[in-house]
Amino acid sequence: MGLKQLIQKCSNNDTQAQSELYQLFSSKLFSVCLKYCKNYAEAEDNLQDTFVTIFSKISQYNNKGSFEGWLKRITINTALQRYRKQGVFEIIDESNIEDVELTVDEDDISIDFLLQIIQELPDRYRLVFNLYVLDGYSHKDIAEMLSITSGTSKSNLARARKILKDRIEEYKTSLNSQSL
Repeated sequence: MGLKQLIQKCSNNDTQAQSELYQLFSSKLFSVCLKYCKNYAEAEDNLQDTFVTIFSKISQYNNKGSFEGWLKRITINTALQRYRKQGVFEIIDESNIEDVELTVDEDDISIDFLLQIIQELPDRYRLVFNLYVLDGYSHKDIAEMLSITSGTSKSNLARARKILKDRIEEYKTSLNSQSL
């Protein structure tokens, strides 16, 4: 069965087609959930909520653009909606934003460590970092998505980079002291 036919059957509430769609996309969407959630359990909850939204809105998909991109946007928006409800985004003083350059030497730092320290960032910093760095959204887009200003988005990104830079430097220092 082709994707168009599968989407059509899902929009007619065909549970077998919904199960097939879930099997096709759940692992990719779960990895998106992990980027935007604090932990594995929260990512599982977000994935569940995402598919509820997908199945309720699938008839709105008009075959324009990537279906996978449409699914990803719903997944990200579902996670962000949870954080908006929690009031995670505070208005901050944007006057003293200092951008931090963050470079990573892949030989010294594992991807698992990087993902771990990104996931440990405070929510508002992690979400902006992921949206800007990993998913390529502009500060203007992020501001609209999160109901914050572009300056707050830039500030949160700078603070996320500073925290990550500090954690990487601590990690490298501990590695160097262990090898002595």
